[in-house]
Amino acid sequence: MRIGVEEEFHILEVESGLLVPRADAVLRGLPRCTFTTELHQSTVESNSGVHATLAGLYADLTRTRRRLDAAASALGLAVVGAGTAPLAPAASGHPTADPRYRHMVEEYRQVADEQLICGAQVHVDIPDRDTAVGVMCAVSPWLPALLALSASSPFWQRADTGYASWRTLLWQRWPTAGPVGCFPSAADYDAAVRDLVQAGIISDPGMIYYDVRPSAHLRTLELRICDACPRAETVVLVAGLFRALVTDAIERRASGAAVCDGRHEWLRGATWRAARSGLEGALVDPRTHREAPAADVVRGLLARSRPALEAHGDWRTVRDLTEAALADGSAAERIRRTAREEDLLACTDLLIAETRGERRHRRPVPVTRRKVARSAAGAGGSGAPEVLGS
Repeated sequence: MRIGVEEEFHILEVESGLLVPRADAVLRGLPRCTFTTELHQSTVESNSGVHATLAGLYADLTRTRRRLDAAASALGLAVVGAGTAPLAPAASGHPTADPRYRHMVEEYRQVADEQLICGAQVHVDIPDRDTAVGVMCAVSPWLPALLALSASSPFWQRADTGYASWRTLLWQRWPTAGPVGCFPSAADYDAAVRDLVQAGIISDPGMIYYDVRPSAHLRTLELRICDACPRAETVVLVAGLFRALVTDAIERRASGAAVCDGRHEWLRGATWRAARSGLEGALVDPRTHREAPAADVVRGLLARSRPALEAHGDWRTVRDLTEAALADGSAAERIRRTAREEDLLACTDLLIAETRGERRHRRPVPVTRRKVARSAAGAGGSGAPEVLGS
């Protein structure tokens, strides 16, 4: 069962840490089959290849990030994988010149204007759309735990929001964003999507922004709940767990076992809890629907997924990455800690470094660090778990 990833990145001016509308310039000369624009010119997207192994996916993600960073660095810019940029403005006045994006800006107004957020999407092969819809229902209860692992957006407009993933709260303002309900078949799901289009709520099926969905153009199930991640290792961890969840659900479905109780009304609250807490507080345990420490819920997901992880040869990698993530804390907590010890510009430095694959040691940094950060552009860095190369 193969996997692929789409990553969104903010484009920043290194000296100021501010978003800049330079996507077209950054992407000039890069292959459009791998890199593309997004709704706003301060964001770019990369698309990985399709991979059977997590090691292959990791190599692809890090190679792609280096190419994108080199293109940005040549312009005195940097790219950052995070749900929000700490110094993001209230809104963008620079949408990408595309008819579809122009319609979104005109129709959704401030929701679209403030779409200065980035996510990471994971695609997993699926046999057919009926299976995709059934599996979508089965995996949904565990998705808030994946959000908690990815949480990287505590700041918005220079202020600490109190959330680990403020991106989630901004994202859920779209009319089709958030947890998905249960559908008996692909035909029922597709009929619901057609109703939304015909009602004028969305313009096309690509605007279905559920936390998980059958891809509109690929034979995959697509995870959409996660923040963009500074560390490529976090993306690999989420991809490995999501593939295991999908594998387990397919096998349970094929055996005739019940895969979902049809009750998803609690999921929006569980998603809010994950966005609020990240890995540093409590989550809602899908097994009990009760509050539990995030580490317990994540380790419960890991234990549940072990047979599927072993079947894919992913157990050791995902186990080690999970324990590392729990030990290090969420990106949101690392960003907050840096803000407490230094300032928001230092948070930007941290995100630039982690997106490049570097590990930045916490220490007071003089104002001249802006020039140091720019001169480091393109550095490969180290810090990837050895297991990813095994």
